Amino acid sequence: MSDSLHAHVIVTGNEKGGSGKSTTAMHLIVGLLRAGHSVACIDLDARQGTLSRYIANRQAFIADQGSDLPMPEYRVLEHSDNVNREDAESEDEWNLNDAIADLSLPHDVIVIDTPGTDSTLTRVGHSFADTLITPMNDSFIDLDVLARVSPGKETESKPSHYAEMVWQQKMKRAKRDGGSIDWIIMRNRLSHLDARNKRQIATLLDHLSERFGFRQVLGFGERVIYRELFLAGLTILDVMDVLGKDTLTLSHVAARQEVRNLIDAIKIS
Repeated sequence: MSDSLHAHVIVTGNEKGGSGKSTTAMHLIVGLLRAGHSVACIDLDARQGTLSRYIANRQAFIADQGSDLPMPEYRVLEHSDNVNREDAESEDEWNLNDAIADLSLPHDVIVIDTPGTDSTLTRVGHSFADTLITPMNDSFIDLDVLARVSPGKETESKPSHYAEMVWQQKMKRAKRDGGSIDWIIMRNRLSHLDARNKRQIATLLDHLSERFGFRQVLGFGERVIYRELFLAGLTILDVMDVLGKDTLTLSHVAARQEVRNLIDAIKIS
């Protein structure tokens, strides 16, 4: 790793689509920019390109409305087309290392959004994380990506392929530069009801956190506003600037606090 690397790298990762990785990444980007950080971002999911489209929508909104909204520097990184898996992984690692080192010069935080599938670039992306955030919808279906849970034996479980991959990348990171990965499981799309399912998942995650080496934080509630803002490239943190303070509802205020709580949990020095 280059000695010039000093930016805090945040990676959003989960091998299940629809968990909210790109929404989380965009809200982190804007939240960190508004908190005074200089932020860059890298989209490793060139095929799906959700984060790239989010940023393109934001650029279009700024141009159309003449709004003065904070913007990150951003890049898209393509997968290596080398048919040899080891060579492809080496090329992906080299290219990502080069991009991070370059972006670290003018920025103090880099947010990386990864694909929702296993690939060489997904694994390499995880290995560069200082903080890995795994958004997980609050259901046993999404929990299955993290751990294999036996029916009726919720405390007896084994790591899923994704959890094993994260462990491997932790080892790779330690070998590469002696660094460590702070793994955060973000319980996303939380219901406001105190359902039995919700309590079971909380208990199971408490049990798994010590075994798998992660900590958990409460993420974003199930709010329509998060999905509605995508087409304009906006986040909940932009609503007051764009629509005015009088337009804020109690739901907006709660959503803003959810984003701030997540940023506080990352503990960027």
